[in-house]
This record gives sequence, structure tokens and C-alpha cells, in this order.
Amino acid sequence: MSTRILIIIPAYNEAEVIAKTLSNLRHFCDNSGYRGIDFVVIDDGSSDQTGTIARDYADFVLTHRRNCGLGASLATGLAFAKRQAYDYCITFDSDGQHDPQDIKKALKSLESGNDVVIGSRFLGTVSGLPSLRRAILRLGNLVTWLFFGVWTSDSQSGFRGLSKSAIQLLDLKSNRMEVSSEFFGEIKRLGLEFAEIPIHIRYTAYSLRKGQKNLNSAKVLVKLLYMRTR
Repeated sequence: MSTRILIIIPAYNEAEVIAKTLSNLRHFCDNSGYRGIDFVVIDDGSSDQTGTIARDYADFVLTHRRNCGLGASLATGLAFAKRQAYDYCITFDSDGQHDPQDIKKALKSLESGNDVVIGSRFLGTVSGLPSLRRAILRLGNLVTWLFFGVWTSDSQSGFRGLSKSAIQLLDLKSNRMEVSSEFFGEIKRLGLEFAEIPIHIRYTAYSLRKGQKNLNSAKVLVKLLYMRTR
């Protein structure tokens, strides 16, 4: 029986780019050498045609009736992966900044025995990332280490790989952007084997406009403080 792999793509109002992102993923899946790769789009209450377009490319589209946030979208995707008993899953941004070829590296790391794989921009190559944004991301690494006791070179990466054990055990509670740091809390809590791999990121005017705003980072910090005191 072939290994079953699920790529989880959270998406909110990405009608402008979702077709290209999913088309590139489909090309990768068809030519990767792996069998049994599916991908699911979590349409997080989009007010545009994101879900409609996604249905032309994705194997599955799951829809939130309202915008619930990145954390909720990832939780929905992981719950689906758990119900369907996938062996591995990859989380992948919908805005076109990730390179599908990096999925091979993540799967090899999972196959070697790691439970969680983080794709690090700072171990690989990054094009188009403003200096202020780079500094904020590095600060996020420090905050994640202080709160959760796990050091990573890219705590806010949206590119992750998860083993079947991780899929079954992870219990994400945060609904929005703070979920990226919460993954490391779960790694610590569950004693999961963790590794980083270098990935290539290509920032565009679109991805920078759609991505996490610098001022929102303060809100994420407050939410993380709340999570730690609950």
C-alpha cells in the first residue's frame, strides 16, 4: 500500500493567485515520484472566488462559513488528515511564496524518523524580504524560545511537515497567527522529534501585502502571553 500524503493549504481571499499556486502543486504531485499525494484547501470564509477556483484544482475543499483565522484553518486541515488516516501532511501557504520542490526535502526528513519538520527561510534562500520584516521574524524566534523552550531559526514559517504520530497527537487551540509559535509548544509538550530543512521563499508585492503586518506582531505577542497564563 502506498504512503498517503496530504498537503494542507489554508486560504483566505486568494482568488488572485490560488489557481497558479494549486496548478504548481498539481504539477509537482504529478511529477514527484510519490504516489498518493492529495491536497486540501481550507477556504477560510473568503468573500471572493477562492473556494470556487480551488475546486478546479484541489482534491478537497473544506469551507469555513466565516473567517476563523490561520490557526483554525490548520486545525481543520489536521482534523481532516487525522480522520482520513494520512501518513504525512505538509502545510503550504496559498499565496505562492513556497516552492513545491521543497516538499521532497520535508518528506525525506519525515521518512527518516522526524515527527515535525519546519521549513526555514533562514537556512535556505529568501528573495524580496524587507529588513524590518526579517528583524521581526528573528524576534519571533526569541519569543518562541522564551515561551515554549524550543529554539528554531524560523518560528513563523508556514511550511511544515508532520508525521502520522504528530497528526494524531497535535492539539492546536489558537485560532489565528499565534498558531505558528504554538506548534513549538506542542513539540515540547509531546516530546516530538523535530528538524529543520532549508527552503526557498520568493516574496512578491502580493505576498507582502497579504501576509502578516508588522503591527500585528504585537497582537500575536499578547495572545501568546495569554496562552501561557491560562
